[in-house]
Amino acid sequence: MSARTALPRVTVVAAVAALAVSATGCTSTKTTGSGGSEISLVKAGKLTTCTHLPYEPFQFRKDNKVVGFDVDIVDLVAKDLKVTQEIVDTPFEGIQTGEDLNASKCDVAAAGMTITAVREQNLDFSGPYFDATQALITKKGSPYTSLASLKGKKLGVQQGTTGETYAKKNGTGVETVQFEDVALLLTAVKTGQVDAGINDNGVLYEYVRKNPDTAVTAEFDTGEKYGIGVRTGNKALREEIDKVVKAARADGRYDAIYKKWFPAAPKK
Repeated sequence: MSARTALPRVTVVAAVAALAVSATGCTSTKTTGSGGSEISLVKAGKLTTCTHLPYEPFQFRKDNKVVGFDVDIVDLVAKDLKVTQEIVDTPFEGIQTGEDLNASKCDVAAAGMTITAVREQNLDFSGPYFDATQALITKKGSPYTSLASLKGKKLGVQQGTTGETYAKKNGTGVETVQFEDVALLLTAVKTGQVDAGINDNGVLYEYVRKNPDTAVTAEFDTGEKYGIGVRTGNKALREEIDKVVKAARADGRYDAIYKKWFPAAPKK
């Protein structure tokens, strides 16, 4: 979800997970990308995506269906492979550490996930497909417009995210309050449980659009970029994702998806 930050992982765990999958006799199926590359998938006819819900508008449930910006982007890849996307909702820790990919739980990880050096030790990323930065959300009319103004106050953070890392590094004298997901964080801001919250700007702008009693009062230039994760060494699938996203940017499909999910959008 968010520009989420990775925790260091013990490489032995991944190896054990991979061996466990092998021991069960789980085998992948193969399909061919439009460029002719043979790509292995964990399920026949499916491109399986690991994500962590909710993270609106990137991925969330609506009318008993998972929808969102990331969902539409991965659907483009699935269509190019002539398969359909299947989404698995799973804890973010297993996504960012690469465990879910190594255990063949999914083919790709699309979870509004920032590319970081630590995560790149655990999985391979596609090229960047979305630019993000951290932002501050408060109740409308609040005086809190910076981390400095929150000294002695409570700041909500989502656990395991780059927002949490940024707040702890730069929020001198600020009490951080951790939440498991962004929905709980935003509810805490709206109900006054915390004085403000920090998370990715795309998510916060969309929340404010639907909740006019809240406001984005600051942005922090963290220069983050989201990537779609694949198992380390899965070059064929990574290159397929990059090819599809590049084509979508060129022919207007990317812009159409962007406008669909970010009608009050920050800059791309």
